[in-house]
Amino acid sequence: MPETRTALVTGATSGIGRATAEKLARDGFKVLVHGRDAGRGAAVVKGIEGLGGRAEFIAADLTDVTAVKQLAEAAKGVEVLVNNAGFSWFGPTTDLEPDTFDALFDANVRSAYYLTAVIAPAMAERGEGVVINLGSMAGQIGLAGGAAYSATKAALTSLTRSWAAEFSPRGVRINTIAPGPVYTDGSSRERLTALGRTTLLARTAEVEEIADVVAFLASRAARYITGAVIPADGGRTAV
Repeated sequence: MPETRTALVTGATSGIGRATAEKLARDGFKVLVHGRDAGRGAAVVKGIEGLGGRAEFIAADLTDVTAVKQLAEAAKGVEVLVNNAGFSWFGPTTDLEPDTFDALFDANVRSAYYLTAVIAPAMAERGEGVVINLGSMAGQIGLAGGAAYSATKAALTSLTRSWAAEFSPRGVRINTIAPGPVYTDGSSRERLTALGRTTLLARTAEVEEIADVVAFLASRAARYITGAVIPADGGRTAV
């Protein structure tokens, strides 16, 4: 039997992260389920194990750089890193408080940076590995009220290209997925439905549709793809 590959999925207790953890587990990965809430983490692990998969919950506050580095050290042997964790803020530029601005960049950018800074070199030493960053169509187009959030996602896109240049010659593939509107926990379904109507497919995605793209990039079927930004936005940014 081949050795089980391991994936770390950050922000895996809900939304796209949870769907990704479940999909990778179905594909045969042992999944390190990251989150801050132990109860929600245990529920995800139990669900994966109930389907015959393997998973382990690992807690960390990704706004704390020390906790990020500790998580990275604990997970540096993984074959796949999915930088999914983060949050959004939308509103007038003048209304964004400095603490929230800093928290956006800490959670959305700095956490991915320092996880990759530890895990990607370990992958390079082994000669293979995959890093997948969850960006957003907001990082590709202008959205009124989304300046700071969009900037965090644009930063991930830039990091992806630079990391690919740095690590791909040693076998590490690094890509970004840029979803469009997706139905996720805690978001306004009415607002997301309206945004989905602006896409070429005239609908909003389900989390499983984004998880399928993550799973593709994590697989050998994507072995010649690196440094790319993959739109999963129903064609919203195509025209």
